[in-house]
Amino acid sequence: MLQLLVIALLLIFATEKVVSHQESGEWSCESDSEIHVMADYRPGIITLDGHNDDWKDIEDSEFPLRPALDPDADHEYDAGKMIVKAVHDGRDMYFMLEIDGNYAYDKGENKKCPSVALMFQIGDQATYHNMGGCKEGTDSCTSKACRGFEVDIMHFSIGNAIPGRLYGGNPIDNGEGNGGDRFGHLVDIYAWNPHCRYLDGLGPSGNDSSAQNDWHGAWWHSSFTTQSGYVEEDSPYTQDGKKGTYFFEFSRPLRTMDRLQQDVQFTLGSPAKMSVAFWYPMDSKPWHGSGHYTINCDWIPLDISSGSSSSLTTSTVKGSSDGTSISAIVMSMISLVVSGFIAYRLFSPRNVPFTPMENNL
Repeated sequence: MLQLLVIALLLIFATEKVVSHQESGEWSCESDSEIHVMADYRPGIITLDGHNDDWKDIEDSEFPLRPALDPDADHEYDAGKMIVKAVHDGRDMYFMLEIDGNYAYDKGENKKCPSVALMFQIGDQATYHNMGGCKEGTDSCTSKACRGFEVDIMHFSIGNAIPGRLYGGNPIDNGEGNGGDRFGHLVDIYAWNPHCRYLDGLGPSGNDSSAQNDWHGAWWHSSFTTQSGYVEEDSPYTQDGKKGTYFFEFSRPLRTMDRLQQDVQFTLGSPAKMSVAFWYPMDSKPWHGSGHYTINCDWIPLDISSGSSSSLTTSTVKGSSDGTSISAIVMSMISLVVSGFIAYRLFSPRNVPFTPMENNL
């Protein structure tokens, strides 16, 4: 049964690869060199639940969403832009994606529900265009032939995911040594190009039992009215077509146990290169693999701050200044009282008691 499941997953990926990324003309990209995503050091503030309340004070970057294969402004996603936020706590990276969109959910039908993906450069030669850019085909792409063209992908399809619940790496799939997620389809993938894309631990070079899914994530929609938590029986969770905003929240350790060049490794103080993709079932029609929007037509720098961030430093300095000011006021008041007491003792008239002369005789 397990072998059939693995084969089915590989066939799904292979089928999507064959029909995807058929570009109509020569690739052209005009990328803004000033855009980036900032990941400050903000420990202890994020709860991974799909809600955005704890992200209110985090710096955001806003991007128009344009078709990945034809990044023309005339074909932008018309419901709004995507907001991308990132932070780290010195151990884990956290990401929040916010996208306006009418509620669409069809239980068990991933392609009739919104979906998102994060992609990161691993190999030095890996390009955003063509998902790594290795020239080898499906019959010849291997870890040796495509060395240096690796990209890391996290893909979350929510058709079987309950809002607010965690999905991704789990003991069962990780125990079998692959990047799958049989519960919510929040999967960990690596690729060399659109036609050579595999779950971590699986692929043409053979399977490796040391691989695992290091990602966790949750999703939410602003039209939901229940805050205490949903269960599967509550599906579809709110009315179809309701206006609102989708929230997708993810985390992953800065460093992983990957030995196969299938995971990006984040380093404090060093930028990474990333992209974000978004699928949406337009007019209630299922989306297809290459029909996604992206935030840019090239890599976007992910600036990972070192052990302190400007916001944290500012907060610390402010707190320190406030404490110093209060201490100074208290000390000034104490000094004033002491000074007044000393002045009183020095300048107040001294009443010397009268002693009759006869008492001294």
